[in-house]
Amino acid sequence: MPDTLLDPTTLGDLLRVASASDFDRWQDQIRRTGGCSDPIHLTGWTLTKDKTTGETLHHYSTETEPGGRLRLACGTRHASDASALGTALDPTMYDYAAAVLFNNHAGDLWMRFTTRLRREIAARAGLSQRELKQSARLSYGKVAEFQKRGALHFHAVIRIDGPEGPETPPPSWATVTLVTDAIHAAASHSYTSVSVPAADDQPARTFRWGTQLDVRPVKAFGDGSDITEQAVASYVAKYATKAAENTGTLDRRIGELAELDRHQVPDHTRRLIEACKHLDPLYPDRRLWAWAHMLGFRGHFSSKSRRYSTTLGELRQARADFRAAQEREALGTPDSEPDTVLVLADWQYAGHGHTAGESALAATIARGLQLNRDTAREALQDQIIMEGAAA
Repeated sequence: MPDTLLDPTTLGDLLRVASASDFDRWQDQIRRTGGCSDPIHLTGWTLTKDKTTGETLHHYSTETEPGGRLRLACGTRHASDASALGTALDPTMYDYAAAVLFNNHAGDLWMRFTTRLRREIAARAGLSQRELKQSARLSYGKVAEFQKRGALHFHAVIRIDGPEGPETPPPSWATVTLVTDAIHAAASHSYTSVSVPAADDQPARTFRWGTQLDVRPVKAFGDGSDITEQAVASYVAKYATKAAENTGTLDRRIGELAELDRHQVPDHTRRLIEACKHLDPLYPDRRLWAWAHMLGFRGHFSSKSRRYSTTLGELRQARADFRAAQEREALGTPDSEPDTVLVLADWQYAGHGHTAGESALAATIARGLQLNRDTAREALQDQIIMEGAAA
């Protein structure tokens, strides 16, 4: 039940929903959205047939769903009209110059991180840099993503193989605990920072990574956990195949600031772009105005070490194959050749959101799911600590 008291109208609606014969299915739909506070409603049907035999392999219709609707997550963590979403709470105090300069130097920070990571790994393994190269190879694949407020962060898969790459096993000392500890140490080390000199009205600044570092081991052979080699390929390819999260900026280089008016660029994004314009002559080697449409970021959204074990094209295909296999398993359809399967569908938008009672119940579901995630994360960290003790 909700943590706070509900007004009579909301409570009455909540009881109506909870007492309905299809409540279990409604609850299942909301769980699948992650407890989304503003789900999208769809009506329609889909039919999968074998083109050679005419056999119906799968049929689904929303007619049997609660309210005759399928509810899907809206794709945003807040209400789309939330005033604080993607903006500075106090624009007069927000350091727009620092924000775009950080984005501009993010690639340099990443290079310093990978250099320091090799040193941290070598130190923990009791090896010199040369000995590390002779016994192991560190590889990575990473993608960049903008937060809604325009700040950049990276998603990366980091791996240690034998000296010849993924065809050779990693050395025995390359434990999950060692690599995790080395990543934390490298990200927070003073070497992994970039100093930007003072210029005109801008003070000297030093940029470094923040404290929100989420390190998880990849289970390469599957052990009942959610993080598998295939799941990681799907996860990384998700970011490798999409543009930056919609910050409201333009998708091309900006010729003049007047374009921002024509395209109704949001105020917060406009201030970031204007900061690039102002800073460009102060730091000419950083080409801030040329990359103003990227809020200062001048790197590639997806990149990898030269001899990483796969290509980005293979990652994209792995994501497509992974999703197709998931769908076949969920629908119980055979593993047929794509050219022999015919899929017909008709979907219509039917609204969004919850009634007052549904909203209260969805919030409770969302809190429960978050608690489960927190518990699982703590258990994973305990497992890493235990593995370190055993090692």
